[in-house]
Parts: sequence; C-alpha cells; structure tokens
Amino acid sequence: MVEAWYMDESPEDQRAPHRLRPNRAVGLEQLRRLGVAYRKLDADNYETDPCLKEIRRAENYSWMDIITIHKDKLPNYEEKIKTFYEEHLHLDDEIRYILDGSGYFDVRDKDDKWIRISMEKGDMITLPAGIYHRFTLDENNYVKAMRLFVGEPVWTAYNRPADDFPARKQYMKFLAEEASNGV
Repeated sequence: MVEAWYMDESPEDQRAPHRLRPNRAVGLEQLRRLGVAYRKLDADNYETDPCLKEIRRAENYSWMDIITIHKDKLPNYEEKIKTFYEEHLHLDDEIRYILDGSGYFDVRDKDDKWIRISMEKGDMITLPAGIYHRFTLDENNYVKAMRLFVGEPVWTAYNRPADDFPARKQYMKFLAEEASNGV
C-alpha cells in the first residue's frame, strides 16, 4: 500500500525521505480529496495484466511508453532529474505506473504544504491536471515507469507560478468543492 507524509523543509538531498518529526502520515482519503488517485497492480505481469487492460480501456489511456530513470539509462540524466524536481503542473492528468524501482511524487495540499508520496513497484498514481507537483528518485536512484496518456502525449510542464491556466483554475475549483463537501 502506498505511503505518504508531510515533508520537512530541509534543503538536504531531495532523494531523502524528508519526514517531519514526529511523522505526519497522509492517508489515501486525504490524497483523494486532492484529486490524487492510487491503485496497486501486478507489475510483474503488466504486459498481460487484465486489470491494467481494463483501466486503460475505462480511462481511454490509448498511448503509453516506458521510461527508465537511471544515470546509465537516461540521456541527459542530471538535467532531467533537475527538471522533474522543479515544481510544475500539466494541462492533462499525469499517470505513472511503477514497474520496477522506486521514487517520490511530491504534491501540494490545499494549504500549499508538500506531501511526499512514496512510489514503488506495482503502484499507479494519477495526478490531476492543474496540481502543483514534482518527482524525484529516492536513494536507490532507479525507477522504471509506464507513462500513460489519453491520446497523443503532451510533455509540456508549466513551472510555478502557472495559476492563470484553465487547468489550474479548474483544479482550484475542485479543491474548493472538496473543502465545502467536507464541512
């Protein structure tokens, strides 16, 4: 099961866990209220997994590729790692399925605090369009992930501030609705 927590403000190595002391865990329900969806799948059989096939059909994920993030596998590795860790948003959902290795997705909560989501083999995450987020490897320095898209992939990341995009405004409206539903 996925593990998530509020991050400390330490400028140390981004690959470290960065847990607050004491730890402030974040559950799946809190992630859901941020629009973050999580699933656990069988990464050993991803090529034939009927659950993945059904998810792709139901969500219309018609395009996919596989990326390996490791210094020996990814061209321009250092530059890409820095780019992935810049706080940004996308105009479409970001869907990642971890096939091997591990890493962290960091997302902002409704109060603009960082939540770190630990991702490992078998974890699938969907980050909604308009959410500020970033990605980093953990201290293992390796992840192999499937990237899924509805239609042709759009790789454009918009670094913060990007509050004027319709996707961001729609996301902020979603957060406000979630907050009012929780009262």
